[in-house]
Amino acid sequence: MDGDLWEFHFIYSNARGGKASVGRQQGRFTRAAHIRRCDLERVIENPVTDDGRVDERILELARFLIGARLPFEAADRYEYWLLDSKDQSPLALIFSCVDASEMASFPKLTDWAALPAAVMPIETSEAERSRSHGPVNYRLERCVAERAGSKPRAQWFTRRYHETEDFPPFLVREDWESEEHGDLCRRYLQRQAPRLLMLHGVSLEERRRMELAARANALDVARFYPLYPEIADPEVMDKLRIEARLRMAAGETAYSMGRRDGVLYQ
Repeated sequence: MDGDLWEFHFIYSNARGGKASVGRQQGRFTRAAHIRRCDLERVIENPVTDDGRVDERILELARFLIGARLPFEAADRYEYWLLDSKDQSPLALIFSCVDASEMASFPKLTDWAALPAAVMPIETSEAERSRSHGPVNYRLERCVAERAGSKPRAQWFTRRYHETEDFPPFLVREDWESEEHGDLCRRYLQRQAPRLLMLHGVSLEERRRMELAARANALDVARFYPLYPEIADPEVMDKLRIEARLRMAAGETAYSMGRRDGVLYQ
């Protein structure tokens, strides 16, 4: 996600007519390894293994990643949305995938999950703590579930062919009848702003709104900045990155840095 730490996944396939490995589920990705850019450079400089061989496939991958320019184009145009019970419009994004053939392998869930509080903690007020309210993340989950209704439905959309649909720009609806629910959604998205700025196809007006919201989390902005496809206000972003550099020079780190769940939940 930052152009430095790369995570590799391997997919088992019967594409050549053979049998998938015993104990492995065909067509499912399995995490194989993760490596930093500096280590990729060392692989290219010294590709010989302990037994004296050179695996050209590893070299090809390493060279590709060294020369990669971020962000890559967004390719996951197949999207699985939980629907609003009132009008069956997109309410919250559950899954997305690149190839239409992948859609059948996703479970038919009708639950939307927020980023875990352990990965993205959101500050609560003293009044909320005194009433033993849970994290904002999970309270918003319940709001979304209630809005989906007692018999929730979800549907796949192909963005290219469903542009008439009103898709929430930041992957969950922001128009709530309840002031309390609207406040939970606003706080969740504001905390998620540094991640949401990685989205493609967001209008400059909406992007500017999230750039302003991201000012409270400069370290996260610095971490995800390489994947921002566009900048609405360069001055705001420059100030945030300078702030982040000063804070990191003083020894501060982003909450999720160094945590695997910080890599998985972007």
